[in-house]
Amino acid sequence: MGTLPAMPTQVWQRPFGAVPLPEGGVQFRVWAPSASGVAVRVRGNDHELDPLGDGVHAGIVAAEPGDDYVLVLDGERALPDPCSRHQPEGIRGTSRVVDTSRFDIAAGPGLKLDELVLYELHIGTFTRQGTFDAAIPQLPRLRELGVTAIELMPVATFPGDRGWGYDGVYIYAPHPAYGGPEGLARLVDAAHREGLGVLLDVVYNHIGPGGDAIGAFGPYFTDAHETFWGDAIDYGRGPVREWAIGNAELWTRDYRIDGLRLDAVHAIYDDSPVHVLRELRERVEGLATSEMGPDDFRPLEEWGHDAMWLDNLHHELHVLLTGEREGYYGAYGTMDGLVRELTRPEPQRLIVAAQNHDQVGNRAVGDRLPPDAHRVALAVVLLSLGTPLLFMGEEHDEPAPFQFFTDHIDPFIADATREGRKREFAAFTSFSGEEVPDPQALETFERSRVSHPHPNPFFAELIRLRRELPRELDVSTDGRRLTMRRGHATLVADFDSNTVELAT
Repeated sequence: MGTLPAMPTQVWQRPFGAVPLPEGGVQFRVWAPSASGVAVRVRGNDHELDPLGDGVHAGIVAAEPGDDYVLVLDGERALPDPCSRHQPEGIRGTSRVVDTSRFDIAAGPGLKLDELVLYELHIGTFTRQGTFDAAIPQLPRLRELGVTAIELMPVATFPGDRGWGYDGVYIYAPHPAYGGPEGLARLVDAAHREGLGVLLDVVYNHIGPGGDAIGAFGPYFTDAHETFWGDAIDYGRGPVREWAIGNAELWTRDYRIDGLRLDAVHAIYDDSPVHVLRELRERVEGLATSEMGPDDFRPLEEWGHDAMWLDNLHHELHVLLTGEREGYYGAYGTMDGLVRELTRPEPQRLIVAAQNHDQVGNRAVGDRLPPDAHRVALAVVLLSLGTPLLFMGEEHDEPAPFQFFTDHIDPFIADATREGRKREFAAFTSFSGEEVPDPQALETFERSRVSHPHPNPFFAELIRLRRELPRELDVSTDGRRLTMRRGHATLVADFDSNTVELAT
């Protein structure tokens, strides 16, 4: 992969936000071309920032870590910092100065794609407490299972306390309900000391409800494109690119996170000569993985990313095991399609799963696969040559659903979310008669918490086998029976009886 040519440094190509200085004081930098003047209000006093050109305002203020502040536009509107490192009172509260460079985090274990076993988890429902710190005692059992890296669903500060995280507003600020910046740093440190890597899901395709507070600073959005979730972000503007790439650098540099999972990159639009996701790959350390639409391999072929989520194997397995064919499932469910997915070139660059947050949580009631179907699906995934991802609880056939839950603080958005979920599933016969859970209800969130019993020995054995089997796979079919052979291991999956047998 080539390196981008050197470009002249622009005034906006330095870290935005509040950055404590070694000699004392805090450097504040913000892109605010929509304002003629910007001040920092800290300790009850306003300090005017200097305009540096290109819409950037900056200055050094006598402040220190732990101080709360807001940015005041044109002497009138006081708002959180678009690149705030901490929002202790949520998206409508003040920002707080954090010295992320002082975190003491152990080095990561080093991740190799052909050895990677990912474990996707949602901090809020992974434990009863729903915090970064509460997840730490669970790390040894994941390492013993054979997991090599945990993948955190997004942790950027979003509206309210409960949510999947994909509606983040302050993307530099770990969610306060989870434990904020210090909690995330402790989790990454503990994972590294346990020999586990940490990947973080990040969202650069839209900003969640409340993003108008960020748009007040400048034209972050464009009407040239649309996304399903909100206004498209204008990556044709250098400072907006820096907002996203600087965020990715923060996670991998200061929090020592080992890689990023870039959400729904098909909705990141950029007509620049160098796509923003290619520039991100060039500048950011660690693994870069992407979620992309089916059979769109731009992340691997054009942007230099290491791997990408590909749901095709999931879809083939799901239809073969359940018979569901509504919606996007209509194009899947054949043995030929299953063989195609198991024999793709460079399989280690494809992240595959029997279940993930989308494929469970985006169902009307968030139901998981029945145990017999799940046993078959996960066995095929684990013996494949793809990079496997387990969704939290899969290792023990978790019975709890993972439902769609939110805690929107804007009543209009809350009502729209409720009605949108009802409309989404009204035409699906497979869900007819099912009451779609209220996403705003606390009970919907509580039902989604997972338990932590011992893992299923069958899955543990398959994960163990991955470490010793050759990276060669022979696949054959006989009717609706699939046979997979890797070295001394043979797996036979029967899609008529939904059974699977392993011989070693």
